Amino acid sequence: MNPGWEKRPLGELCEYQRGLTYSKGDEVDHSDNVVLRATNISLATNLLTFNELRYINDTVVVQASKKVKKGSLLVCTASGSKSHLGKVALIDDDYGYAFGGFMGMITPKPVLLPKYLFYAMTSNVYRDFIGDLSDGANINNLKFDDLSKFMVSYPPLPEQKRIVAILDEAFDGIVTVKTNAENNLRSARAIFESYLDAIFGQRDGNWDKVTLETLLERGWIESHLDGNHGSDYPRKEEFIQEGVPYISANCLDDDRIDMSLAKYLSPARAALLRKGIAKNNDVLFAHNATVGPVAILQTVEEKVILGTSLTYYRCNLKHILPEYLAHYMRSFSFKKQYTQVMGQSTRNQVPITKQREFLHIIPPLEQQRRIIVALDGLLENGQRLTRIYERKLVALDALKKSLLHRAFAGELTANKVADLIEAVA
Repeated sequence: MNPGWEKRPLGELCEYQRGLTYSKGDEVDHSDNVVLRATNISLATNLLTFNELRYINDTVVVQASKKVKKGSLLVCTASGSKSHLGKVALIDDDYGYAFGGFMGMITPKPVLLPKYLFYAMTSNVYRDFIGDLSDGANINNLKFDDLSKFMVSYPPLPEQKRIVAILDEAFDGIVTVKTNAENNLRSARAIFESYLDAIFGQRDGNWDKVTLETLLERGWIESHLDGNHGSDYPRKEEFIQEGVPYISANCLDDDRIDMSLAKYLSPARAALLRKGIAKNNDVLFAHNATVGPVAILQTVEEKVILGTSLTYYRCNLKHILPEYLAHYMRSFSFKKQYTQVMGQSTRNQVPITKQREFLHIIPPLEQQRRIIVALDGLLENGQRLTRIYERKLVALDALKKSLLHRAFAGELTANKVADLIEAVA
């Protein structure tokens, strides 16, 4: 430990207040008594959120000690998910809100800055401590007697202020880097979608506009089936480590198919399935739960089994190119048709019978090829930016963890932080 630093249990460094106990019957549509719950702490950002506020009846006495206090921290002491247990948020204002029974309020003593304690309780050391407490527990319940044992390393107040100032500036810089990456990604997607709409919104007169049913009758679409296996749906215990791939909508990611998420059936078990057997170059459409993603199956496998959430479109290459069909099915012209179907139902799905009623715009092959060349470039740019964005998110998350580790090891300098953020940006 650095000279001048101390290390003491959390219970010796703060006061603790339990949340307000009330019943479901005490809740009303609106009142002056707002109650914050565990869901009002964002797991991703550790910030207070004020969505879906709950209100309690005026007959419930809301004591002053049960209201959040500026400069304190709220901590989740009970949760249906272990990942939420122990999450904290800094109370940055006197909101006058109460806090519920699954919450606790921690008020640091004068030796600790609230923001310094907040950063300490968002570090990996704290998360590991909470994880050790909840390992093997059937009920996700965090007792303050246990929480109070968390060891906090802290320097004198002037050094705490310096550390907090550096971390504040660093995290603001990280937000800026993330926002810029999001804006670049959003812009690329907007350009792609705008070009799609321009193409299919102003089609030439020699382009066909016909239903999928008509395309099937013509033989331009050779086959169109989903993965509805009825009573023969594979059971969980029938999936194995390798064999015939079995994929669902969750495997469609960023206009591609992530085969690392596939399950597998034995060749003998797969041979019993007669429907939803996709092949190389089939266009796949997610029609259930997560509706809309489209991708082309590129595989050397003889067959790939589809789950109930996917439909395949098999093109006759003399009339329709798979790359063109996939682009069309990403357009507003196509999306509008299936969103209208979903708007008429309480279920988030597009049945195969409805899909056959959808109109498709089909230009001559030569024009399909020109469209593919133009759209592939835009799509690849968007995918490239998506990969960059995803890598930056991973790097930024690692950087935040590293900065917190350095802060509580007494190794944090403003110049070093600036260099690290610039490297990620």
